[in-house]
Amino acid sequence: MKDILQQLFKGGSLSQKEAKSILQNITTGNQNEVQVAAFLAIFNMRNPTVDEFIGFRNAMLELANPVKFNCKKTIDIVGTGGDGKDTFNISTLASFVCAGAGIKVTKHGNYSASSVSGSSNVLEYFGVKFTNNEKKLNQQLDEANVTFLHAPLFHPAMKNVASIRKQLQVKTIFNLLGPLVNPSSPTHQLIGVYDKDIATLFANVLNTVNTQFRVIYTTDGYDEISLTTDAFCVKNKIKAHSSLTLEYMGFPKINPIAIHGGKTVESNAKIFYNILKGKGTEAQNNVVLANAALAISMYENYSFEMSVEVAKESLLSGKALQSFEKFKSI
Repeated sequence: MKDILQQLFKGGSLSQKEAKSILQNITTGNQNEVQVAAFLAIFNMRNPTVDEFIGFRNAMLELANPVKFNCKKTIDIVGTGGDGKDTFNISTLASFVCAGAGIKVTKHGNYSASSVSGSSNVLEYFGVKFTNNEKKLNQQLDEANVTFLHAPLFHPAMKNVASIRKQLQVKTIFNLLGPLVNPSSPTHQLIGVYDKDIATLFANVLNTVNTQFRVIYTTDGYDEISLTTDAFCVKNKIKAHSSLTLEYMGFPKINPIAIHGGKTVESNAKIFYNILKGKGTEAQNNVVLANAALAISMYENYSFEMSVEVAKESLLSGKALQSFEKFKSI
């Protein structure tokens, strides 16, 4: 590790092989915590190169416990986290809206590392028991159209860095890797990131694997469609970043305060459930619908306009809530 750190401190970068090896050593507990913290800090000051990121991703997937689903077409809807915006659980809600519309969602998530409430926090609050039992996961996907892959159960080596990440209280390379290491290898991925450069990095990595993807970001730093300003999107084999303007999406601009989450897991859970029950504010509903619609349009090859209507029907008819309640009961 000492030689690697010196190499990186001098402005060098890692090959795919080096990146894979060092991350495997870190996640298997073979490095001291001070050196690991220094390593993580480097990648909080600069973005990884494509080769580094591919190496990190390969290490994580090689160490992961894979899961297979009977359904061959699935989607993951996830943000990197670490954007510092303290929103409610938008991507998790969008997942249930998609599930209510018949979309098969295999969501990969974790406890929050740098904000109040991650997807695992809010689901656990509602009594969801996380599992890596393949039969149960398939049952959830078959009957509720959604299942949840709690990252620690599928990436057991991550326990060796959990304490360091929690103490750092800032985004790390593992925030970036999370959306790319879903152990079920979904066929479709909608990933939110917090800036243009990270979006380009993700697209370059995802173009090396067999998945349909959209990577989205906003110019004001949200890792999802926020409706606080226009969003941008990059997709398979296309280098240009296309704009998702508010006018194109058909939603009014909102104030950032309107999509703030609560200060506790409980208050975030209340927002979450109110939205599913049809009691969300217009701004809360719209931001969930916008993200769900983009996922639906990619999965079903619908127009965005049609996808918004499908998402609305799922949320406002109660189908998204039914999906959530069914998921909880299995």
